[in-house]
Amino acid sequence: MRKLDTKTIVVASHNSGKIAEIADLIGPFGFSARSARELNFAEPEETGTTFEQNAAIKALASAHASGLPSLSDDSGLVIDALDGAPGVYTANWAENADGSRDFAMAMAKVEQALADKGAMAPSQRRARFVSVLCLAWPDGHTEMFRGEVEGAIAAAPRGTSGFGYDPIFQPEGHERTFGEMTAEEKHGWRPGQQQALSHRARAFKLFVETCLDA
Repeated sequence: MRKLDTKTIVVASHNSGKIAEIADLIGPFGFSARSARELNFAEPEETGTTFEQNAAIKALASAHASGLPSLSDDSGLVIDALDGAPGVYTANWAENADGSRDFAMAMAKVEQALADKGAMAPSQRRARFVSVLCLAWPDGHTEMFRGEVEGAIAAAPRGTSGFGYDPIFQPEGHERTFGEMTAEEKHGWRPGQQQALSHRARAFKLFVETCLDA
């Protein structure tokens, strides 16, 4: 375990939704952070077959490019009836031929895949969001933090908040999807709070408890 001894880091992401959520989470801790997107770093090819491998690829690329500790996120939607798909390929399901991403299309693809499996009852639509944060240093050292939130795939997309697949994910114990929640409801977390709701906030809580003197 290595403590983070600087307040200057790079958020190793080109995804505007992830960058915004991570900024919300790290803001109260006084970090000065710029994203890989803002710094015009090349996006590394994510060749891993696990969330941990892809998170490390992204964090190490930004750490080496910047000479600063870098925090990445690799996350995805894991659906039991689809044998864990889309999983690490969650973003790929949204890709168009020109490389752009269409998450309305991706959510429709999820629904079609579930229909093909006959998974229409709520009990057949169990799923979880997974987030792995990787903190990497320029010398190659990494620390990993995994957060998961259980839930189910909604019958139809609901809500316009959040990003990605948020409108079809209904976390366990809640009547609304992530797409119907405010940012504070979804991923708001502060030291002293016992629980964090979203997968990314749960991973961030572990990061704070492990690497920060908070």
